[in-house]
Amino acid sequence: MKADSSAENVRDSYRAKEFQIVTLMALGFGLVGIDRFLITPLFPVIAKELGLSYGDIGTISGALALAWGAAALLMGNLSDRIGRRKVIVGSLIVFALLIGGSGLATGLGGLVLVRVVMGFADGAYTPPSISATLEASPPKRHGLNIGIQQMMLPLCGLGIAPIIVAELLHVIDWRWIFLVFSLPGFVLAYLVWKVLPEHNTPDLERSSFADWRTVLGYRNIRLLMALMLCWLTCLVTTSALMPSYLIDHIGLSQSQMGWVMSAIGLGATVGTLALPTLSDRLGRKPVMIASTIGIGLSLWQLGHTGAEPLQLFLWLALVHCFNNAAITLTVGPICSETVPAGLMTTATGLVIACGELFGGGIAPMIAGQLADRYGIDHVLLLPMATTAAAFVLSLFLIETRWSAEHDG
Repeated sequence: MKADSSAENVRDSYRAKEFQIVTLMALGFGLVGIDRFLITPLFPVIAKELGLSYGDIGTISGALALAWGAAALLMGNLSDRIGRRKVIVGSLIVFALLIGGSGLATGLGGLVLVRVVMGFADGAYTPPSISATLEASPPKRHGLNIGIQQMMLPLCGLGIAPIIVAELLHVIDWRWIFLVFSLPGFVLAYLVWKVLPEHNTPDLERSSFADWRTVLGYRNIRLLMALMLCWLTCLVTTSALMPSYLIDHIGLSQSQMGWVMSAIGLGATVGTLALPTLSDRLGRKPVMIASTIGIGLSLWQLGHTGAEPLQLFLWLALVHCFNNAAITLTVGPICSETVPAGLMTTATGLVIACGELFGGGIAPMIAGQLADRYGIDHVLLLPMATTAAAFVLSLFLIETRWSAEHDG
């Protein structure tokens, strides 16, 4: 009886630690989401005050993504060598110190500079937080727990933030809105330092290039890099330029736009949690393929919907429901289950870097230039093209759920 009681206490202790770590990593990703996407519903207002074009909006979004990708690549590998906790806490402190900087910008150059610094902090947080979540989780809950962690970014950044911003703009200037979120970053950094264990033994003798070369030897990783480019093209292009599309092309009001844009957060939250959890039962690859088909069909319907806020809300929600499910599977279970545990964050950082540098960084710049040249009504053509490419790529993935379950 004592042995059974002792074993039960150990299980309860592991479950409690799992809950604490997943909760903290989720809250941190929520703050990252707010930082990244708080500016999105403000773009029409900022553009008028600072004289920005559609191309400038794409440049601002792309600059943050480029910094995010560079940080994910470098800090992901560093995290595998010096430990998760140091990188995560450091990124949260930088985030808390600088989030208000966007409100101080007086022109395009200043806004781009601030977003680059913020993107580096956000990108540094992302890979080790994903690895910390998965390390705290048994394989049978990889999909569920990474879904919980990842859903906080769209829930907070794309779901809650647009509604709050739309209302706050009636009472305060847009510059002050950025200053609200500094304190939570400091509090979270302290809690992470207290709770997150430091399992890694520092190993600065390892070569980053050797780690990256090893990771690139896995076919899934190469496919995931290309897929992440496709998912980020859809996410960043539609979230950055959709407010202008809805107001300037469709003809919605500011309030209607804010309501429709909240569909991104709602849809992404549901998809990020539900579909990766489903992959714990059905497998990663079938859910990935089904999500890709869902993205393509929803984008098509969105592009053929007029000034009908409810229908726009529905199709935009479905686009990001499937797209964020694909993102979560890409950077979470499939990536981590493909490589050895000691290279988990390196692999995640490499996949995120490819997606951010090209899909998140270059794609919105291209989309913004295309909107300037051909009209904002053509903004959905680019994510439609990359989604078609993603469908083909996803067919060649190797299933990883069974091997992870066997290892567990």
